[in-house]
Amino acid sequence: MYRLMIADDEALEREGLEWIVRRAMPDTFRVVHAENGRRAIELAEEHRPHIILMDVNMPGIQGLAALREIKERLPDTKLVVVTAYDYFAYAKEALSLGVKEYIVKPAKREQIVRILQQLVEELEREKRKRTEELELRDKMSQQLPLMENELALMFMVDQVLDAGAGQLSEWLGFPLDQGCAMVVAFPELAFIPDKKKIYDLIRSFVKAQGEPCIVSSLIDRHMAIFVRKKPEEASEAAWKDKIRRCGEKLCELTERQLELAVSVGIGSVHKEAAGLRTSYFEAVFASTYFEQGGKVCLFDELKEDKAGVLQEPEARSAHRETARQSYVISALQRIREERERQTVTVLDKAKGYIQERFAEELSLEEVADYVHLNPHYFSKIFKQQVGETFIDFVTNLRIGRAKELMASTDLSLKEVCFEVGYRDPNYFSRVFKKVTGVTPTDYRGQTK
Repeated sequence: MYRLMIADDEALEREGLEWIVRRAMPDTFRVVHAENGRRAIELAEEHRPHIILMDVNMPGIQGLAALREIKERLPDTKLVVVTAYDYFAYAKEALSLGVKEYIVKPAKREQIVRILQQLVEELEREKRKRTEELELRDKMSQQLPLMENELALMFMVDQVLDAGAGQLSEWLGFPLDQGCAMVVAFPELAFIPDKKKIYDLIRSFVKAQGEPCIVSSLIDRHMAIFVRKKPEEASEAAWKDKIRRCGEKLCELTERQLELAVSVGIGSVHKEAAGLRTSYFEAVFASTYFEQGGKVCLFDELKEDKAGVLQEPEARSAHRETARQSYVISALQRIREERERQTVTVLDKAKGYIQERFAEELSLEEVADYVHLNPHYFSKIFKQQVGETFIDFVTNLRIGRAKELMASTDLSLKEVCFEVGYRDPNYFSRVFKKVTGVTPTDYRGQTK
């Protein structure tokens, strides 16, 4: 039900308008009356009407002045001017306020009803549009972490970064110009019962810092965060100090909310995808430097090795180097396993959806939407993992089912065609021969 305000200094006019509205459009409006401009402003703030019918000439604050103030506070409200004076000046000023209609008294019942019906239809369209936008935002909010994680895994695992990284970064609005990696490493003996809680906490925190970044899932004992250095960041030293403070806050956050003393390693600033991969390995190395958690280490400072602060005895250094290498190898193995597991899970879900609906008018975009992936990216990983394109997979399912029906039922070939998802028997025959090497008629003859 929509809220309608009728503002007029004559009670009889207000009651007459309400009577017309309730008779012509029952159960559509909850009506509020205002006897002057001041009262209209007060009631508009209280009830937030969807539509206002405002008389221009009222004592005290005039109608247009009241509408101007209401419009500032409720910009989406639909405004209709009602007046006994057909003055161009009124109409001109009303249009400048975004007034939808201009009604001259005495208004005809049909005109009032027509205007209100049009405004209700407009409100319905806006409501549907908002719903669609919210649904789209919800889908995107589900897709973004998956796409972010995939791009992060490309930096972390792939030996040769292909065009897929560039395409994903474009979709995510994360240019691969310049940036660095930050690795959050958890203690080796730490019990991590809820990886999703940890991932959500860390991802929410780094996203709230205002720096463009992508975040990987929690793999083995670490998470990778790739942070972009925006071109307007003039000083690299100041930016790196900002990233260090972010790492320190992360240590405090995990200690306070998770009771875990994490270590944060930060790689050097590099350019392009290959550079971010290098920065990731530097960050992994830096994250293992300190034996105790709760500290931040910058790879650049390890390189500088100022005043011997970071020097270690040779034997201990060799042992720690071996431990670091072991950690990196272990982490990479977990990353590969996690990546394969995620891809298999998504594709199993997609294949199950296709197998249930292959006889319908099924599109790649529909299946990609079902598993919350970009269609182009879904097409790419589908072919990589399944070994055939989406179209070929659907075609083989349809032809396989057609062969079963021809061998086990008395359905006509036309009926078989419709049963497996084709609408043109001639096209079905051509596809069948292309796949099997024989026509449907010949195949049926061979099975009998």
